[in-house]
Amino acid sequence: MELLFKVITPYSKQHVRTVRAAIEALAALLKSKSNSRQAVNRGYLGGLLRLYQDWHHNDVSNSYIYIRRGLLLCLKHITNIQLGRETFRGSRGMEILFTSVQDCLSCKNLDPLVTTVTQILRKCYPKEPLPLVTVRSSYSFPLPGDVKTEHPCMGSEDDNESDSEEDMEKDLNKDDVESKEEDYDLETDVNKLRSRPGLDRPEEELGQYEAMCPELSHNFQELDSESEEEKKSEDRAENLPSTSSHFIPSGNSMKDPSCRWRTQSGTEAGSDPGEKDFKVPLQSSTEKEKCSRSLISGKTEIVEAVHNANSCEEDPAKSHTFSPCPLPKEAAWYKKIFNPECEASIDPNSGVRSETSEIMTKLLEEHQGNIPFHSPHFYIARAKCTKSIPAYRDLAFPDFWGHQPPPYGKPMLERQYGVQRDKVLDDVRRLIQPGDLIGRTVFDLDEPSHSSPGAPDCLTFFSKFESGNLRKAIRVREFEYDLIMNADVNTNQHHQWFYFEVHGMKLAVPYRFNIINCEKLNSQFNYGMQLVLYSVKEALQGRPCWLRAGHDISYYKNHYRCSAAAGGGARGKCYYTLTFSIKFPHEDDVCYLAYHYPYTYSAMMSHLDVLEQSRNPKKVYWRQQVLCQTLGGNPCPLLTITAMPESRKSDDLEQFYSRPYVFLMARVHPGESNASWVMKGTLEFLVSSDPIADLLRKCFIFKIVPMLNPDGVINGNHRCSLSGDDLNRQWLTPSSQLHPTIYHTKGLLYYLRSIGRAPLVFCDYHGHSQKKNVFLYGCSIKETLWQAGCMVDTAVITEDVGYRVGPVCSFLRLLACMCTYISI
Repeated sequence: MELLFKVITPYSKQHVRTVRAAIEALAALLKSKSNSRQAVNRGYLGGLLRLYQDWHHNDVSNSYIYIRRGLLLCLKHITNIQLGRETFRGSRGMEILFTSVQDCLSCKNLDPLVTTVTQILRKCYPKEPLPLVTVRSSYSFPLPGDVKTEHPCMGSEDDNESDSEEDMEKDLNKDDVESKEEDYDLETDVNKLRSRPGLDRPEEELGQYEAMCPELSHNFQELDSESEEEKKSEDRAENLPSTSSHFIPSGNSMKDPSCRWRTQSGTEAGSDPGEKDFKVPLQSSTEKEKCSRSLISGKTEIVEAVHNANSCEEDPAKSHTFSPCPLPKEAAWYKKIFNPECEASIDPNSGVRSETSEIMTKLLEEHQGNIPFHSPHFYIARAKCTKSIPAYRDLAFPDFWGHQPPPYGKPMLERQYGVQRDKVLDDVRRLIQPGDLIGRTVFDLDEPSHSSPGAPDCLTFFSKFESGNLRKAIRVREFEYDLIMNADVNTNQHHQWFYFEVHGMKLAVPYRFNIINCEKLNSQFNYGMQLVLYSVKEALQGRPCWLRAGHDISYYKNHYRCSAAAGGGARGKCYYTLTFSIKFPHEDDVCYLAYHYPYTYSAMMSHLDVLEQSRNPKKVYWRQQVLCQTLGGNPCPLLTITAMPESRKSDDLEQFYSRPYVFLMARVHPGESNASWVMKGTLEFLVSSDPIADLLRKCFIFKIVPMLNPDGVINGNHRCSLSGDDLNRQWLTPSSQLHPTIYHTKGLLYYLRSIGRAPLVFCDYHGHSQKKNVFLYGCSIKETLWQAGCMVDTAVITEDVGYRVGPVCSFLRLLACMCTYISI
């Protein structure tokens, strides 16, 4: 190795082949950690840096790129060991390589040099903990019994060991290669398959779930006498504000000649359904306005009805007035309406609450009422009954005001080449050129007194509202902010979902935001996905939409680690940065930024109220019950939807009682808000007047749990409930105290099976951070055969643990086909 080092000379046009061969041989030797350690001890690292500087400075025509890259590879291998990284930093290697790479960024032919330099700089960047006192969540919840709430930080790497060379290369090449992440919701170990499990509770406990199936004992006496009010409501479902262009797949596309649509009498309906494309009837704008305004006209009665229906008893000592977030015209109004600290200090006997109420009333009067299936009055009433750990006193404006679909489709963002590399180099600039850094905390959920927006041109942040989870905001530069998301309640992990408010921006200025404590290995943000933005000014001007926004978006591993002190003993956990830039549409606007379109618990509850009020009770059987109370004291709703029987004749009632069950549920993971939007569309479709929906109701009884993890959604969690557990991992042995929604959902399924009514279809709605399109997980083939008691030799069956990717309408096609089969 010493001989090779002597052969490698400073820049010269002579003996170039010899120098290149010597560098390649040296790079191969330095892959050995012992050789690297020996090279550092002999002072070779400083010599390599000087050689690289010399060749870089003199090779102005870029004729010897292979020699320069060979020297970089030697440095890269040496810095795989801790001693090498420390010596590299001590020799000003960070500054030397950072300065040299600036000359290469404009020339694409020099990308191999830029990539290698970037890898070395990232690897040698000093690791440090997040700028937090503790990474545990700002919120904690006392669990029943003596259950420990400590959930150690995941990861087992030592703080003093960096990522391996292979890991670093994979991470840096994410510009072009989509890495595969372990899917925690897909069991791939076939050795864990099991035959039908036994009951996990005493059989006598199943009797309590009989009350959750009132449809099996209902006598439908109301069908004997039709009141005038019922006659007037006959066509109410047709006045539902429908979403546009619900396309329902035709039977022709199922390629099954036996599948034919039937009329109510059971005869074939003329032509094959393939000749028809069913669509939800669209309303005129006048009809929509009439319907929506009718919902709002009786606002006092609606609010009272919601309160009574929910039996929400408010403790006067804990009562709170919600403040939506309109545009403040003065700083004083802003503090009253936006800042919870200021609001908490308001004297209840002062006139401030009445002023806030007047603002609320005025906003409600100005609400145009043209947002389908949304009523601000319902939302306010439900939000007052929602229980959260921080006892939220504010409403996020988008959730209160509502929002419409964007007026146009937007393609995936075309990512600029090298954007991740540029962001990484900008992070390195912070380390070696800190002169322009501000480093002032402007928002802190843990220490509100430390929040100091300070300069008048500084952004102001807020997140103490339902599903909000911004924990800390640090102003890095004039228009750049580092953001830290709150961990799931009672944990120190699961940072990915974000939802927060920002205001005080300038017009046409690109603000850069860096969310620095993400945890996923990769993200669709690297492949064209954008975050969503909601502008209050736009909403008040008649355009209430969540829009895809952001440019220069990148997702990459950063230099932050979970230290032993902060992580409760565990250490080495890696964090990732989601960085994006935004030009806000208005000056001094109030905007909301989120990972995906938010869908809160209060939004779901108010949506159910709207659906119940507007359905056609003569056609749609609807029952909303409480499956159980969550740990946080919020009701978890259980819905039953089917068609009313034609009459009380024995044949009609028998057909009603014998309909097979379809069991649907969603949102076990709070950060997967897209699951709730799909569930929302499912519910609206099932109660609509669409002929396919009518057919589905007549053939099935739908049992639906629209939100399995209300507490997690309310408190801004990404994956867990208040117990700190991933509820989707508790199905085998759920606790009635810690996991009540899972326990009682499983109990209801046990009960249905015990009475011979096991669901024909079970579907759980999820979202995914990396997979594209709409896809299905199927059950294990072997386990299904075992539990069904089939006499099949499963030894010759091979399990397929892959995804089932298909079009959006696959599930509806399946059910429609089943309807036809059952009706035959």
